[in-house]
Amino acid sequence: MYYYRIYDDHEELNFFKSSYDDKRIGKLLEEFERQRQQYFNLDFVEFLKKKDVDAEIIEVENISY
Repeated sequence: MYYYRIYDDHEELNFFKSSYDDKRIGKLLEEFERQRQQYFNLDFVEFLKKKDVDAEIIEVENISY
């Protein structure tokens, strides 16, 4: 499993996991961007789930100890 951090204008849901490596994710992101004028991380992960059933948004929380 690979874990990624991505950014959007809203700075929300910035992390996701996928079974695809960064080269394949990059190609899928290019395909996704060609289809849309504007997008958010949740939209990209929903697009990605159609090709990688293991893909999902993950929430990262801070912890103090």
